[in-house]
Amino acid sequence: MESIKLTVYGTVQGVGFRYHTQIEATKLGLNGYVKNLPDGTVEILAMGNSEAIAALKQWAAQGSPAAQVTQVVQHQVLPADLAELSGFTIKR
Repeated sequence: MESIKLTVYGTVQGVGFRYHTQIEATKLGLNGYVKNLPDGTVEILAMGNSEAIAALKQWAAQGSPAAQVTQVVQHQVLPADLAELSGFTIKR
């Protein structure tokens, strides 16, 4: 079981990015969440098998059809980040 925390930069808010991320992560069988951050970026936290994590990371670099991703930065995942993850949700 692996986990990943990403910050996605570019035109990623107001373009269906969270919705499409949730669909992709659910297809991949991942648990976690996606949420907009106040600075205009999107945060993704996901946990699952290594192949699914790699596939989500690759997907995030392209994003939803209307998104224009300019950068994806990976961060260290802290144990507290993973508390009570069940399913893949959109946080508001």
